[in-house]
Amino acid sequence: MNAITQLAQVGTSTWLDDLSRERIESGNLSEIIASKNIVGVTTNPAIFAAAMSKGTAYDAQIDQLKAAGVKADEAVYAMSIEDVRAACDLFADIYQHSAGADGRVSIEVDPRTSEDADATLAQARQLWKKVDRENVMIKIPATEGSLPAIADALAEGISVNVTLIFSVPRYREVVATYIKGITRAAEAGLDVSKIHSVASFFVSRLDTEVDRRLDKIGTEQALALRGKVGIANARRAYAVFTELFDAATLPEGANLQRPLWASTGVKNPEYPQDLYVRELAGAHTVNTMPESTIDAVLAGENINGDTLSGRAQAAEDLFKELENIGIDFEDVFALLEREGVEKFVAAWNELLELMEARLS
Repeated sequence: MNAITQLAQVGTSTWLDDLSRERIESGNLSEIIASKNIVGVTTNPAIFAAAMSKGTAYDAQIDQLKAAGVKADEAVYAMSIEDVRAACDLFADIYQHSAGADGRVSIEVDPRTSEDADATLAQARQLWKKVDRENVMIKIPATEGSLPAIADALAEGISVNVTLIFSVPRYREVVATYIKGITRAAEAGLDVSKIHSVASFFVSRLDTEVDRRLDKIGTEQALALRGKVGIANARRAYAVFTELFDAATLPEGANLQRPLWASTGVKNPEYPQDLYVRELAGAHTVNTMPESTIDAVLAGENINGDTLSGRAQAAEDLFKELENIGIDFEDVFALLEREGVEKFVAAWNELLELMEARLS
């Protein structure tokens, strides 16, 4: 028994927010699955950019791709798909034992198409087909332009990790999109019990932006509110999750779309490293973390049960207090979504530049 298994008892699955060829080939991923009770993996363009820019693990495949004359973006996806496929195989037993809820490995569509639903859907189909593993999840950003692609992908039987969610209003749209997509899948005669989805709510980035604004306000009241809104926002989202799915009429056999807490490595070193884990434990949730955060959780104290349920009113009160001292949340959430896409696009472009150099 450790803190990760205690999280699992409460209902929170722990996924690793990282993947690389080196982790797979060295046996590191297998080892942390066994020793740290990790039951899934998430990736993004920044993760693959970091993995492919160092070491020699990709050299042989790059040489093969160079000889084949492939373009940089094709090479990046060829290598990413190989890593994701191998990771899916390592998680196959967990996938079977959890009835498909866990043992999942996520791979993201090109972030440059986030406002183009048709292009996003086309790539989601392509990645789903090329990875060719039931336990893959295709990550699609929760931008206004991509929401139709999420519904269409689900309707076709593709399991989707809806990413880059910051606000509760957008989360409500994501849940409505999931229900629409899974209903269409059932109407098409698909086995909806095999279609899974998570809604990835970003946590620490909200604290970083709001803390910056609180520091600028500079009053004693403002400074006392730093480091609190990320958790409060997630708790508000969890209350909405409970509200909406309690009221929803899902097709027979359909799964809940679980909230996934992302960006849970603290950005401020003054905050406890496990802050966004211990305070966000609850039924039907996932927490994806960098390994340093996983290690901090394992080294820390026991998990104190459910820290999500019954916290919505306190969270709402905190938001009102922040609004009263001048925090414009409409502006905050719009900025975070825009920056979230821009950061992934920048990482993707950096990776393409690196690969073009390697291929030439």
